[in-house]
Amino acid sequence: MANFAKSNVPQFSVDVYQNEFLPEGGREVNAIVTVTSTGGGTSGGAPLTGASGVPSAIPGAGPAAAVVIMVDCSGSMDYPPTKMRGARDATAAAIDALRDGTAFAVVGGTHLAKEVYPGQGRLAVADATTRAQAQGALRSLTAGGGTAIGTWLRLADRLLATSQAPIRHGILLTDGRNEHESPQDLAAALEAVAGRFTCDARGVGTDWEVKEVTGIASALLGTADIVADPAGLAADFTRMMENAMGKEVADVNLRLWTPVGVEIKFVKQVAPTVEELTSRRSEAGPRAGDYPTGSWGDESRDYHVCVTVPQAGVGQEMLAARVSLILPDAAGGAPTTLSQGLVRAVWTDDMAASTSINPQVAHYTGQAELAQAIQQGLDARKSGDFDGATAKLGRAVQLAAASGNADTAKLLAKVVDVVDEATGTVRLKAKVAEADEMTLETRSTKTVRVKK
Repeated sequence: MANFAKSNVPQFSVDVYQNEFLPEGGREVNAIVTVTSTGGGTSGGAPLTGASGVPSAIPGAGPAAAVVIMVDCSGSMDYPPTKMRGARDATAAAIDALRDGTAFAVVGGTHLAKEVYPGQGRLAVADATTRAQAQGALRSLTAGGGTAIGTWLRLADRLLATSQAPIRHGILLTDGRNEHESPQDLAAALEAVAGRFTCDARGVGTDWEVKEVTGIASALLGTADIVADPAGLAADFTRMMENAMGKEVADVNLRLWTPVGVEIKFVKQVAPTVEELTSRRSEAGPRAGDYPTGSWGDESRDYHVCVTVPQAGVGQEMLAARVSLILPDAAGGAPTTLSQGLVRAVWTDDMAASTSINPQVAHYTGQAELAQAIQQGLDARKSGDFDGATAKLGRAVQLAAASGNADTAKLLAKVVDVVDEATGTVRLKAKVAEADEMTLETRSTKTVRVKK
């Protein structure tokens, strides 16, 4: 492990966990890369740091963070009326959690996107006066119209683009399906704004489409969740905003350099959630590519890197990959290397050494399979393939129990009756509450860390 950091940038470290030993002829190398950031998110109002390493929450430097809250105001938000009231209360609570000096705006979303506060294509700067004004403006949020989420995201992007803040974040709430624009329109909007800001997405009630909400969060490197009861919105919005206020470094990339002859099989985040990154690679010079990780505060995440190396004989060894954390320079200068680690390959005739599976690799391989089994099982259930659903959800129960993922095990128990968790023997429940099924699907990618 290596560590590099400017004094006013939170410290990043990279730890690599792997079994580097391969049998003669072995080619696949797996490693879990743990990235930890410390010194961010606990500043208590101290200056935040911009992408160029310059503190930006200081007089004359502009805001450190910019946030746009997008609230669904479609007609269905009045059925029941508690949804619209809950959305107003939640937005007011999120505004309360804004740190002084944060640039912000509120957008009302229907089949159009409307600026609710401050208006005129600009962002307000949070203080006691603007927070009160914004909360007063929420009274104008009323339900009526359709749903075209792509228009909300594009307006949020235009507003955030007016700020020089290094941390750019969105919070999006919807209660229904994106029925007033095509899936292609939403996909185009996500492609246009990806990498420009991160976004947490929430579905309230049970009339929204899980794959739409999780797809938005995934594309924009945010979180997704269900708030089945509108009464829970204010607490959830407060947590989201507090988390956003804790971010101190934006646009960090995981850079993977590989020698000639080495091919990348996949790169994925595996904790705190499973997120496929392989297809998001952008070239970063000879044999190197960058994978986006979004914004960081005080936190730790795990990534699974799998590469294929050339065949080699016993006794040979090689560097299979170099993993670095890269912070681009806002002014277009040379990026900063925050930390790096090495993935190795060593060929041996020691059978015990070459067949041993690293505990971290084994654990997260199981967690990725768990997420996939849940999604496949629920899809099978919806399509009427009850045998397939039973098999997949049974495997999910087995994997959740084996890995100690108690939260997922509890969610699964609301969809299936568990006969034997060790063998994955289950029966589908005859009746399942829609909120329980949607919660399981929405949270299926959440993982637990390796037991120490």
